[in-house]
Amino acid sequence: MAHAGEQPYQCSMCSAVFFGLESLELHIRTHIGEMPYKCTKCSAAFSQSGSLKRHLRTHTGETAYKCIICSAALSRSGELQSHKRTHTGENPFKCTICSAAVSDSRNLKKHMRTHTGERPYKCTVCCAAFSESGSLKKHKQTHTGQRPYKCTICSAAFSILGSLKSHVRTHTGERPNKCTICSAAFSSLETLKQHMRTHTGEKPYKCTLCSPAFSSLGSLQIHTRTHTGEKPNKCTMCSAAFF
Repeated sequence: MAHAGEQPYQCSMCSAVFFGLESLELHIRTHIGEMPYKCTKCSAAFSQSGSLKRHLRTHTGETAYKCIICSAALSRSGELQSHKRTHTGENPFKCTICSAAVSDSRNLKKHMRTHTGERPYKCTVCCAAFSESGSLKKHKQTHTGQRPYKCTICSAAFSILGSLKSHVRTHTGERPNKCTICSAAFSSLETLKQHMRTHTGEKPYKCTLCSPAFSSLGSLQIHTRTHTGEKPNKCTMCSAAFF
């Protein structure tokens, strides 16, 4: 039996450690790409049953946790607590290496990888690796081209739910994500995060093949194509293709 505070189960592929064997087994799926929990309504698949349950709410429209300040509705209580801090500006989780402070422990773990360079989430199709599981999921859809989330107002379709939610705000004009340093406000949380880096100078997305680092994942993806030669943006009128 493990003693208090002891984490006896260590991942053989990265430096992560866990209290229980089950947690380690779930973590290993992020490396090998195993996703045994499949959605019966679309082609999405997940490494954990809890992730599948949360995904199913995107089909049913169920959002159990609602913000009392704005119209946001979240599928998890932890997400609601983090969301509320976008209104209060509270950032209680502080980095021990630099002056960065973030709204929740999950974002602090992600931030710490900018110092350690750890990229535990690896693509099984190409050589790309990422510091965040969400970034890996987005990247995988560049291989499949799948866009299951469709706008009910126009013909736009997206590979992830968050992108659809941000897109809908282009119709409503809503900008709930406000910068705590200046007066800027954005329709998506990811855009706000990228904006905050203009204040902090943080560049968490590092190329694994050469030295450049970038403030946004999109900029890194475009840069990576200069190594792979991939040119996914094709002209519809001629044979030209671009990074």
